[in-house]
Amino acid sequence: MIRHISKRTFLKSAGLAAGALMIGARSARATDGWDVIVIGGGTAGLPTAIFAAERGARVLLIEKSGVLGGTLDRSAGQIAGAGTVFQEAKSIADSADAHFADIMRISRGTCDPVLARILADNAGATINWLAENGFTTRDNHPVIEGAHEAFSTARYLWGPEGGRSIMKVLVPKTEAAVAAGKITALMHTGAVELTQSSDGAVTGVITEDAWGARTEHKGRNVVLASGGCASNPAMFEELHGVPLYARVAYPYSQGKGIALGVSAGGVVRGGEKYLCNSGTVLLDNNFPSPIFASAATDPRSRQPWEIIVNRKGERFVREDHPSVDAREHALLKQPGMRSWLIFDQEILDKAPPLLPSVTPDRLPGLFNTHPMFTRADTLAGLAKATSIGPEALVQSVANYNVGQAKGADVFGRTHLPLPIAKPPFYAVAQQGMTIISFAGLTVDEHLRVTDEDGAPIPNLYAVGEVIGAGATSGNAYTNGMLVTPALTFGRLLGQRILPLAT
Repeated sequence: MIRHISKRTFLKSAGLAAGALMIGARSARATDGWDVIVIGGGTAGLPTAIFAAERGARVLLIEKSGVLGGTLDRSAGQIAGAGTVFQEAKSIADSADAHFADIMRISRGTCDPVLARILADNAGATINWLAENGFTTRDNHPVIEGAHEAFSTARYLWGPEGGRSIMKVLVPKTEAAVAAGKITALMHTGAVELTQSSDGAVTGVITEDAWGARTEHKGRNVVLASGGCASNPAMFEELHGVPLYARVAYPYSQGKGIALGVSAGGVVRGGEKYLCNSGTVLLDNNFPSPIFASAATDPRSRQPWEIIVNRKGERFVREDHPSVDAREHALLKQPGMRSWLIFDQEILDKAPPLLPSVTPDRLPGLFNTHPMFTRADTLAGLAKATSIGPEALVQSVANYNVGQAKGADVFGRTHLPLPIAKPPFYAVAQQGMTIISFAGLTVDEHLRVTDEDGAPIPNLYAVGEVIGAGATSGNAYTNGMLVTPALTFGRLLGQRILPLAT
């Protein structure tokens, strides 16, 4: 929770600034009374605005950037749902119950079961709506799995252009509603404060334009849909308890919606569900760092020739473990979530490329020049150069070599092509990291932001990453459980949850 942080301090640390350019037929004045004010024109905010407008609501859409779509222009756009037209076309039997069971199994019961149930019951209809409006999938989809744990049946899918395939549905529909006068969109505009009545009910939003002018917008419902905080290092570390290691998330993911929700009395949950990926090669150690490359460590695409050790020099995971979730959780427990791939010259010469994005002629020049690449004539020298525990590293390699010779590795690894014995020896450092926020605002089954007692804050709702990936994905990367809830919960809010005047 972050209720102890003052509103002034939290808003300042969140960098709640803005700019403005309005599109639409009419200006938004302080005297305007909107049925729905949506803060954030991305994966969750756009369906909220679209469906609310279709119900006849007067909708104000506030977007900090200059374009609509949020993270969809860079997202893989991976979604999942039961009972879709894409499953029907391939005679794939599925049900919402089976989808819910898979979500709870993969997340090991760590996601919010109420939200997971709502998602499972409604995801298929959301995907079918996308299909009705031109969304298509890759030729072999739906599939059982992607980068993470497998579903029990094929329901996982994404479009030929990833998130852009979804954006090509949402943005034109939003623009059409703007042209028809059903949605007013303020671009380059930031929400800097929520207004509240004496009883705590949210009554509207104060925005700030590019010239610093502020405007108050009155609204019956306010929806926070402005994403997470994975581009705000200070907030990310405060909410998750670990540094923001990589600088790769959407630049506007500054946690503004989280800050606004807290300022109105909301609370934050989910930071304890943080999970890193299985490791990425960063450019440097100045966190957050850009990503330099990704090593091919998934045994489904490349079996491991190297071993992986932690800062102590100890192996901690079966390198060819078939579960990426198991490998990620193993790294999560290591000091600083840092690991090193250890190998020798023979492995370098004979193994398939470890770094697909680095050409073979470029790779040798990286060692001892790039901070993540080290070469030495001895294992002890390698340990010293990388600050890995020398005795443990030497012992880890020796133990691995014994198991490799016997065909019986102590960790149960089955792919044992070569010993690590011919100098020089090499190390490539990897950093566990994530590009999403697991922490976010607490909401109830109606997607209302709740306070520390679990009571809803009147007129305030939240959808998308602002409620945290931990709410829907849990302490795992559950297939489709970030984009699909954003779309689905936004649709449900606009379609039937938000109360409109009759």
